[in-house]
Amino acid sequence: MDALLLAIYGFFVWLIFIKFKWLPWNTRSQVIVAIIPIVGLTILVLLLNVVAPSSADVRVIKYVVQILPQVRGRVIQVPVEGNRLYHKGDVLFRIDPTPYALDVKALEAQLADAEGQVEQLREQLKSATGNTGAIKAKRELARRRLVQNRELVTTGAGSKFDLDTAEADVAELNSQVTAALANEAQIRAQLSAMVGGDQASVARIKADLAKSRWELSQTTTYAPTSGYVINLQLRPGSVVVPFPVAPAMSFVEEKYQVIAMYNQNELYKVVPGNEAEIVLITHPGEIIKAHVDSIVWAQGQGQLPMGGLVPQTGTQVQPPGRFAVKLNIDPKFRNEFLAAGAAGTAAIYTDRMVAIHILRKVFLRVGSYTNYLVLKLH
Repeated sequence: MDALLLAIYGFFVWLIFIKFKWLPWNTRSQVIVAIIPIVGLTILVLLLNVVAPSSADVRVIKYVVQILPQVRGRVIQVPVEGNRLYHKGDVLFRIDPTPYALDVKALEAQLADAEGQVEQLREQLKSATGNTGAIKAKRELARRRLVQNRELVTTGAGSKFDLDTAEADVAELNSQVTAALANEAQIRAQLSAMVGGDQASVARIKADLAKSRWELSQTTTYAPTSGYVINLQLRPGSVVVPFPVAPAMSFVEEKYQVIAMYNQNELYKVVPGNEAEIVLITHPGEIIKAHVDSIVWAQGQGQLPMGGLVPQTGTQVQPPGRFAVKLNIDPKFRNEFLAAGAAGTAAIYTDRMVAIHILRKVFLRVGSYTNYLVLKLH
C-alpha cells in the first residue's frame, strides 16, 4: 500500500520538477518533497486504520461433524467417496443389520405372546366375574332356605338336621364367594398394571421392541446436512463402534462462516451492518462483498481458569488478544465455493470519512491481483 502511494507521489514529483520544471528543484524543494510523503502517508494510514480497518488474517471456517454410529457392527457398504459433495439424507455407510433384525423379530414374537396372554386374562376375568355372580346367587338362595328352616324349627314344623344342613351350605357358599372374589381381584390386578395404556408386560416388550427397531434403523448412517466426507478411510469389513474418540469419518458442512481477526483498537468505529470486502488467496483477482454481522467481544485472555489457586498471569504482561469479526457474505456470492481454511485479507468500511475509502479499495484490489503470483523457485 505504502509503496503504491509513494510510486504515485514520485510520478507527480517527476512531472512537476523534472519533466515540465514547473517548480525549481533545489534544496528547499527537495526537503519539502521528502517531508510531504512522510507526514501525508502517516496521517493517511492512521486514518484508514480507523475508518477502513483491514485485516490480513481472514479465515473461512466450516463446522466438522464427527460421524459416529449409534450401534456397533461390521460395515457392509460405503457408497460415498472422499472429497465429493453429498446432500442431507444421502447414505454414508451401512452396518450389517442381521443381528438387529433378529432382535426385532424375537421381540415381535414376545409381544404377540404377551398380547395373547393379556387377552386370555380378559377372558378369565369375564369367566371369574360370571362365576362369582353365580355363586352369590346360590348363596342368596341358601340364605333364604336357612331363614325358612329356622322359622320351621322354631314352630316345631322343621327338623334340626335340615337347619344344620342349610347353615353348612351357607358357610360353604360364603367361602366359595370369598375365593371367587380373590381370584377375580388377582386377575384384575394383573390387568390393572397399566403403562401408557398397555398392560405392564406388554408395555415393557413394546419399549424393548421400539428400541430394537431404532437400533435397526441406525445400521444405516445418513449425511446430517450438505457437505463433504474428508479423508475417507472407512471400508467394508471394518467394525465401527459408538465411541466418541473413534469416529467412523469426518463430515465437513457445506455452509461456512468468515471470520476476520482485528486488533482491539481497530474496532471502535465498526458496527454491525458496515460494508466489507474480502480477498482470498484461493480466489485471485476476485473481490467478495460482505457486511459485518457482529463482533465477537470475547477472547481467551478474558477468562480465568476455575480453581482454588490464584491465577498465574506470568512474569510479563501478555499482549492484548485480537477480537474476531463475523462477516456475512452478500447473497450474490453465497453460492461461491469457499474452502474450509481458506485465508486472505478483509477490509471494513465504516460510516466515517467515506471519501478516503477508495484508497483502501484500491489497495485491496491490487493485493487481490498479486495473488496470481506464485512466488517459489521450483
